Amino acid sequence: MYACGVLSELNTVLDKLSAAEPTALADGQSIESLHRCLARLEAVATRSTAAFDASREWESDGARSAAAWLAATCHLPQAGARRCVRLGRVLRHLPLVEEAWLSGDIGAAQVSALAGARTPSAEEAMSRDEEMLVGFARRFRFSAFARALTYWRHYADPDGTEKEAGDQREGRRLHMSQGFDGTWLGDFVLDPITGAIVHKALSRIEDELFEADWAEARSRLGDSAGVGDLARTPAQRRADALAEMARRAGTAPADGRRPEALFTVLVGYETLAGRICELADGTVVSPGSLVEWLDEAWVERVVFNGASRVIDVGVATRLFTGATRRAVEVRDRQCFHETCELPAERCQIDHVQPWAAGGPTVAANGRPACAFHNRNRHRRRR
Repeated sequence: MYACGVLSELNTVLDKLSAAEPTALADGQSIESLHRCLARLEAVATRSTAAFDASREWESDGARSAAAWLAATCHLPQAGARRCVRLGRVLRHLPLVEEAWLSGDIGAAQVSALAGARTPSAEEAMSRDEEMLVGFARRFRFSAFARALTYWRHYADPDGTEKEAGDQREGRRLHMSQGFDGTWLGDFVLDPITGAIVHKALSRIEDELFEADWAEARSRLGDSAGVGDLARTPAQRRADALAEMARRAGTAPADGRRPEALFTVLVGYETLAGRICELADGTVVSPGSLVEWLDEAWVERVVFNGASRVIDVGVATRLFTGATRRAVEVRDRQCFHETCELPAERCQIDHVQPWAAGGPTVAANGRPACAFHNRNRHRRRR
């Protein structure tokens, strides 16, 4: 009876929310509250589903499992139903995670990540560090939380993470086949390091093609040209970039210098104590996965001390270039704006104190800014 009454009240509230005009709840505070409520409701549903699973009440309907019953009754994908039941089971061993989810402080994405990190060999460490990890999930944006959780896994289960990295490397594959109409179809899976190398090379050529498309559109339409006027779609540019990458490989001189990987080692990085082992795009990799690259790679060392102070060059220069730009990229990693995660290498480097106001071109006065947020900053004073 209690459950019926509570659910009836909940449905009454949801009816009122559904009947409200969308604009009535369109402010930032309401959107945040709605998502917190959604997280809390998901937590209750998952916890109750786990209890339903344990009660085995689903057997009375002839179902083979709680997940099968859930998929059929609630019209869910089998994979989604199994994930819900599995997550509910794990929550029994993560009381602080469950508490934070029920309060709306974290969501299903963080809970799934924490549950996935609770491997058999990391169970004891998870019990010990659960409060710390929940604190990360509460405070950090998801990408930063996922990075911190991966580092924790490296410490809690070093053998397991190295095995996982090895499996990723062994699992690399690429398939290409020609269709009946002569077109080529394909897919591939690459480990994090190899994937970053390919993506970097492909993106560089794609950027060149984008600039060419933009120049062509402007020559044709002048300043009124927009993204919709470009000759190629992003997908077409990527396809053309892949073909161009193959052509360049075929025309490279036989005695030309082979490109070599560059690994950046961060020393004294004050925002994260302990080991740092990640790619420029923020992907955390295991130390063992770097070993095969070390005999052909270059290592870049950037030393920070104090308040992110770096050896600065080009103080009298208007633009951030060379070592000064690289220092800011390595230090800040992404656009300065709290809502933006564009990697620093794809950003402009902006003066914190404007150059026109006497701001020097040194690393301490620089920060990455994507084109949008850099323009927006100068349109209105923040």
